[in-house]
Amino acid sequence: MVDLKPQATQRVTANISLLQCQSGRDPEQNLAFIYQQLQCLDPAISPRLVVLPECALLFGGRELEQQQLAANSQYLRILAGWAAEFAITLVAGTVPVNSDDGRCYSRCHVWGPDGRLLGDYDKLHLFDASISDNTGRYCESTTFCPGDRISVIDTEFGKLGLAICYDLRFPELFRALAQQGCDIILVPAAFTAVTGRAHWQTLLQARALDSQCVIAAAAQWHPEGKRQTWGHSMVVGPWGDIVAQKPRATGWLHVEVNLNELARVRDALPLSAHNRFQLPSLKVTSNQD
Repeated sequence: MVDLKPQATQRVTANISLLQCQSGRDPEQNLAFIYQQLQCLDPAISPRLVVLPECALLFGGRELEQQQLAANSQYLRILAGWAAEFAITLVAGTVPVNSDDGRCYSRCHVWGPDGRLLGDYDKLHLFDASISDNTGRYCESTTFCPGDRISVIDTEFGKLGLAICYDLRFPELFRALAQQGCDIILVPAAFTAVTGRAHWQTLLQARALDSQCVIAAAAQWHPEGKRQTWGHSMVVGPWGDIVAQKPRATGWLHVEVNLNELARVRDALPLSAHNRFQLPSLKVTSNQD
């Protein structure tokens, strides 16, 4: 890590728990798995930040299934209730929410330990790509509508920034989040196995170095089938170091992050002060993207 003189500051930590899932097309089964895992949490460790992956309630669902899930608000009430029941800050991966154009937003919700909604974020960058895997062609924009804002949420863990999966490839988003004072950036994801093997770790480390934030990415793990995903849920520190990772299988990745490291890294390398480029701004587009 950064070689600096010790500082006489109190150690400030955040307990982060990432749930690696193998979600399927049955929301009830996916919810049952999440609840079973939440019951395994040690209540003595508090406060706790819990992050679910992208598509936590419905993975591989077709357009109609996504729309049906979006129309059923009971799932959001259930998740909010679990945040309160387990006294956690719950980052609920992505749950589809209806948009005005007939598609859905891929939305990440954040509930506080009292079950109150603290904020949300709609995925900005949609995965329309050709990949050499069993699926071949991905076209998220058929089902989903892109978001039009970034999201920074004040919590007891500091300022949380939100990004989702394919957003990792766009460093401007992470720089914008850092400029708004983020301490931790959360990345629910369902990276394909092909792109994950090639780019996942590199992108996470690069975005941590770009933003000088802690990056915590909860992933889907599907080693077989038509939709194969990479797993490897991971926490990366602001120096680009891998704090912890879960390469395979489902279940928890628990880590205690030293948030004092943020100030030490930023003092050693004051990137924000040195950067001579203008701040990124979100390009205005129509919902055709």
